[in-house]
Amino acid sequence: MIAFISALIVFLGVAFVMTGKTTATKTTSTKKVPTVGILQLQTHPALDAIHRGVVAGLKEYGYIDGKTVKIDYQNAQGDQSNLKTMSQKFMNENAALTVGIATPAAQALASAANKQTPVMLAGITDPSGSGLIKSDQHPGANITGTSGESPLKSHLDLLRKLVPSAKTIGIIYTTSDHGGEYNAKKFARICKQEGVKYKLYTIANTNDMQQVAETMAANVDAVYAPQDNGVASAMKTLVSVTNKAKIPVIPAVDTMVKAGGLATLSVDQYQLGKLTGEMAAKVLKGKATSDYPIKVITKGKMTINLSEAKKLGIKFPASVIKEAKTKGVIYK
Repeated sequence: MIAFISALIVFLGVAFVMTGKTTATKTTSTKKVPTVGILQLQTHPALDAIHRGVVAGLKEYGYIDGKTVKIDYQNAQGDQSNLKTMSQKFMNENAALTVGIATPAAQALASAANKQTPVMLAGITDPSGSGLIKSDQHPGANITGTSGESPLKSHLDLLRKLVPSAKTIGIIYTTSDHGGEYNAKKFARICKQEGVKYKLYTIANTNDMQQVAETMAANVDAVYAPQDNGVASAMKTLVSVTNKAKIPVIPAVDTMVKAGGLATLSVDQYQLGKLTGEMAAKVLKGKATSDYPIKVITKGKMTINLSEAKKLGIKFPASVIKEAKTKGVIYK
């Protein structure tokens, strides 16, 4: 009898341990991998660089796509209706967090999230002015992230250094791009303060660029192209027109220099995205968005295009070339 009871106790003990192991194994194997939805307004080099940076920033903190996180990347290709549909898709699949690349994308995500799911801003110009947050220091709800405001005064100084003979500057932006309009009008105010003549030109979409650029090229001596998604997407069209008129384009972003701009002091778009990804990782780990300040990057690196300078007959000052060599980028 004693032997039977002992055997029963051993059997129950083994069964208990095995059951515990099975439960633990089951718990581990069914642990939910969070979904991160990334919504990009459209394809162009600057936004693509931000996207790559976001993925790299998440990876830096252990969130690897397909292993420890599921990244659902959606590109609206400039279609506003796509932004709404894709944002709702993220909500339907219970995304743990979403990332908006370009202001319209962030606004669509904020609307779909309805102050619930965290939304990260990836390099958004003027996030409070676009109604996304209360203030940079205290976003106030479920939204935080990064802002890459252009060093506009430095852009004007660079333009005047490279094209000292320019009497009138053309400034072009997209009417539907809040960030582009914000940058263009702020640049215009700086021109006015500095006593520089300027003319503002607008496009409704990229289809307008050819005609507007031709009109602008006939009336100005140099062009400033701000951080603006529509202008960035139509950069090659803009440059094809201005090159014929021998007018330089000083853009706001390094990728726009690569596409035919003369030079700029550019905030690194990839690093901007990477910083956003790192912040997103911390939110996934539990950091609250409401009092997580917006991180703003304004310091740019010198980026020049030697081929474009040769086409326009412009010689870069030695100080500009030295800065580009030591701290920036040179496109040949």
